[in-house]
Amino acid sequence: MTLADSVWHQIFAFDNYGELLTLVRNSLVVGAALGLVGGLAGVFVIMRDLPFAVHGISELSFAGASAALLAGVNIVGGSIAGSLVAAGAIGVLGARARDRNSVIGILMPFGLGLGVLFLALYKGRAANKFGLLTGQIVAVDTPQTAWLLGTSALVLVVLVVIWRPLTFASADPEVAEARGVPVRSLSFVFMLALGLTVALSVQVVGALLVLTLVVTPAAAAARVTASPVLLPLLSVVFAVVSIEGGILLALGGSIPISPYVTTISFALYVACRLVGGRRTRRRGARRTVPRLA
Repeated sequence: MTLADSVWHQIFAFDNYGELLTLVRNSLVVGAALGLVGGLAGVFVIMRDLPFAVHGISELSFAGASAALLAGVNIVGGSIAGSLVAAGAIGVLGARARDRNSVIGILMPFGLGLGVLFLALYKGRAANKFGLLTGQIVAVDTPQTAWLLGTSALVLVVLVVIWRPLTFASADPEVAEARGVPVRSLSFVFMLALGLTVALSVQVVGALLVLTLVVTPAAAAARVTASPVLLPLLSVVFAVVSIEGGILLALGGSIPISPYVTTISFALYVACRLVGGRRTRRRGARRTVPRLA
């Protein structure tokens, strides 16, 4: 076997694929739920310019999950606790963009440092350590599935309840506040919902690549539509396709799931950017064509 064949077999190998599918049944269900909440939350992440906040929350989520792994307790619970601490701190201390970015810049290295410390102290399987950073697909057992689906349902309910006022507050916060919309309260509630979404995403794609589920699908959808209905719908579809496709492809290989998910998500973004750019050029050409007398 040549080197190229060996590398290809590590990335794509479908021997006994049908039997392996039974190992990721829970992951496929959880992936669909994460794609739903990640795609919806991502719409507001783009509208409110919060990609940096997503990354900051993921570092504290990683620290919480690492602490739970070290203590031998529920990893999902630890990840959620870390995310909520970060999201709450950003929501309370970072009302303005400049303050928010400063807070995030402080939280990120602190969370990453704590996570590395806890993993260094952990003496268990190395795969558990690696999975927190880069994701894993077969470690979602039944108790974790219940946690993840229950938390996804909670996030979905919160987003549905606050969707309309949050959209208004995100598009024009000054006018929304003047009309009595509780802009600051909505912002804080959304940050907590975003924290839960990030914690869920960490369980599948790892702390380092959460942006690919919470940011990239919505950014891709925004390149082709500004419709308040079609934008969240496309964002959810892109997120679900990325995570489900990543799980199915990673199942046949011997490398973590994250490269597959990120590649699919990035490919969708590039395709949407090309389509959006072509539409923009066509509109520009129509406007510059001189009218005949």
